[in-house]
Amino acid sequence: MAAAPLARLATHNPSGAIDLVPITFALLDDTILTAVDHKPKRTRQLQRLENIRRNPDVTVLVDHYDDDWGALWWVRFRGRADVLDIGGAAFVEALRDKYEQYREQPPGGPYIVVRVTDLAAWSARG
Repeated sequence: MAAAPLARLATHNPSGAIDLVPITFALLDDTILTAVDHKPKRTRQLQRLENIRRNPDVTVLVDHYDDDWGALWWVRFRGRADVLDIGGAAFVEALRDKYEQYREQPPGGPYIVVRVTDLAAWSARG
């Protein structure tokens, strides 16, 4: 699961609806890390950051799809998120270790740190 290239972050927007976005991420113990990086964006004032500042309860889903349905799996993390303007060295290193794109241009933040409080998982293989 930790090697999966992509996760999805769900946050609560001001109307109460759920906003869902794909994220790059790293897992450190019981903490999920992601960051605003250099990929093209309309703005650096991302709605997900404002959503977390208003309501820190988030869900992160990591999954794997395969045409061989016997290889399907997912892991759902629930937790409380914080938005940090400066990431600790361990956060940046975890992301750089996982993603080659971050080795030349590390993410500059802000950073989202999710402290996992609940975990559910499923696998077609049991």
